[in-house]
Amino acid sequence: MTNVHDGEQKFGGDVVSVIGAGRILPVVVLSDPAGAQPLAAALADGGLRTAEVTFRTAAAADAIAAMARHPQMLVGAGTVLTVEQVDRAVQAGARFVVSPGFGPAVVRRCQELDVPVFPGVSSATEIQMALDAGLDTVKFFPAEQLGGIGMVAALAAPFRSVRFIPTGGVNTANVAGYLAHPAVLAVGGTWMVAPTLLDAGDWAEVTRLTAAAVAAARGERVISG
Repeated sequence: MTNVHDGEQKFGGDVVSVIGAGRILPVVVLSDPAGAQPLAAALADGGLRTAEVTFRTAAAADAIAAMARHPQMLVGAGTVLTVEQVDRAVQAGARFVVSPGFGPAVVRRCQELDVPVFPGVSSATEIQMALDAGLDTVKFFPAEQLGGIGMVAALAAPFRSVRFIPTGGVNTANVAGYLAHPAVLAVGGTWMVAPTLLDAGDWAEVTRLTAAAVAAARGERVISG
């Protein structure tokens, strides 16, 4: 099994710090693992060092393994619903786990393996469950549908120690607003890794959109064309 601590020396910090430094976490749905290595290179060329590969396709574990071999990429597993998927993800080289909701069994297994886990939350009750489990960083999902940055701010007020990774409906138009809130560690996004781009192997466009996303996250003006 992969040593989950090896990457801390490789990236010069813990997983949460690396994700926080990048501010954007691409959420990848890859149907063909052959695209994993060029995708990792395209993201790195655009200025991002992290990616979440979702278990929405049969290619997930192979894609994680391939992307994790890139020297500049810290790769995690997303849409993790079961303990079995946790084990497969970690064996493939995932350095962190993300789930769409709070699953006690998934959280416990990640903690047994000493792998950071960011469960999805949509309410104060679920945030309290995460705190009770010893977690202080959560995925807020689906962010825009639940009220966007206004809801994040409302939840952050009583839960002052919690950091959020809003995901769902985040794009270049609203990313800066999310990241301006001090409780937001990073945002999850799909626009720079849209399935149509990945299926077409348009790595140049992935790099262009990634660079634009990084600029937007920094509050820089993005000039198209």
